[in-house]
Amino acid sequence: MTLSPPNIPKPAVVLITGAAKRLGAATARHLHACGCDIIVHYHQSQAAAEALAAELNASRPDSAITVPANLADSSELTALSEQALNWKGKLDVLINNASAFYPTPLQEATEAQWNHLLNTNIKAPFFLCQHLRPALSKSQGCIVNLVDIYSQRPLNNHPIYSISKAGMAMLTQSLALELAPDIRVNGVSPGAILWPESESATPEAKAAAHDYQQQLLRKIPLERIGTEQDIAQTIQFLAFQAPYVSGQIINIDGGRSIGI
Repeated sequence: MTLSPPNIPKPAVVLITGAAKRLGAATARHLHACGCDIIVHYHQSQAAAEALAAELNASRPDSAITVPANLADSSELTALSEQALNWKGKLDVLINNASAFYPTPLQEATEAQWNHLLNTNIKAPFFLCQHLRPALSKSQGCIVNLVDIYSQRPLNNHPIYSISKAGMAMLTQSLALELAPDIRVNGVSPGAILWPESESATPEAKAAAHDYQQQLLRKIPLERIGTEQDIAQTIQFLAFQAPYVSGQIINIDGGRSIGI
């Protein structure tokens, strides 16, 4: 089932962090098809970001731009915010999608890994919300944060990542209180949506990954992984079709979080 496009009388301006690939790019395409103008943030994926913006602009001129920033470096957040606001002079929706993810077993974890994961996954969204609060308040806009089902129950060997996503869940609820009534804040918590990219993996690693995927599928009541559209449509709903919803985090996980 696909949600019908929301009624957007004037193009809403949407900033999506980490929008060059995967879930971010799928969300950008979906919201653009609904009539939104898209600010495609990227860090290292310049070619993919520019290709996506070109694709969107070919469909509707002047409907997408790219803005680079290293979210782990707080000094770049001001420039990101200024460039985003200078494009159309307003902002209606902020989607905090960008995230760093890798294992950090306790005995091997470093302070640099702690700083990188926390700076990218929780510090950057917090201060980006701070920078963009006046514009979002003026537009009576909203914020949608990408959380994770591991914010509720940790992923083994990923303690720092899990901590950062638990912080993102609390950020969502805290800002929903602090920014009300002008700005709604909600979250989407994906489960198994896309398998990790593994083109360069060895045959042994691919076999092990396949075994893990099969084990994971057996834990999902719906017995399948989700799609990028599952996430994009939920973000669409929260941004444009749920005016009385704030402070909520929706699990998109096929029921896995019931007994994770």
